[in-house]
Amino acid sequence: MITKPDKNVVRKRRHARVRKSLFGTQERPRLNVYRSNKHIYVQLIDDIEGVTVASASTKDNELNAGSTSNVEAAKQVGEMIAKRAQDKGYKSVVFDRGGYLYHGRVKALADAAREAGLEF
Repeated sequence: MITKPDKNVVRKRRHARVRKSLFGTQERPRLNVYRSNKHIYVQLIDDIEGVTVASASTKDNELNAGSTSNVEAAKQVGEMIAKRAQDKGYKSVVFDRGGYLYHGRVKALADAAREAGLEF
């Protein structure tokens, strides 16, 4: 009997493969996305220093959405991270989708961040 590999294992492999070419700097940090069943998390990471510059998630108190696992919540998180990045002086970022398909919540987050002023 042949078993399919776990979905998250495949995603992690894909993310490791993509991460070889993605790198965040002080001028242009990496915008990393992590998506769970209930929440979505975003971090701006400076890979040279190894520090998180800013972060946002559906667990933040500023979030106005009732549900935290839908596209509307992802849009609000995208707007939050764009505002926090601009407050710290960042306009351009490297987008790291975390091995997830660019669809649904991940796409909504990216589009909202772009509309709020981030370039990637």
